[in-house]
Amino acid sequence: MNDDPTTGDDFIHSHEFLHHLMKRQLRLSISCALTFSAVLLALPVLNYFLPEFMAMRVFGFTLTWLILGVLFFPFVWIISWAFIRRSLAMEAEEAERAQRGKVGSR
Repeated sequence: MNDDPTTGDDFIHSHEFLHHLMKRQLRLSISCALTFSAVLLALPVLNYFLPEFMAMRVFGFTLTWLILGVLFFPFVWIISWAFIRRSLAMEAEEAERAQRGKVGSR
């Protein structure tokens, strides 16, 4: 029987394991939120400082409306997809590291 508390199924459900995973996921969440915020705030800044450029027509839309009305939703989907993919990969990495007894070695 394995009496080492840093390996196996018991460790996967331990406070240390969950804390380490939550810390990594928090960093991922913050980076996704900052990316989203930067793009969201860039639109009014670009409209303010480059009004002629943002009024340029592309595919029948002004650049402002193309970004806001057409490109913004795919951008949000891409951020969401990347977040979910990376989050699941992190969980799998942590579970694998826990099985080997290496949690917290980063």
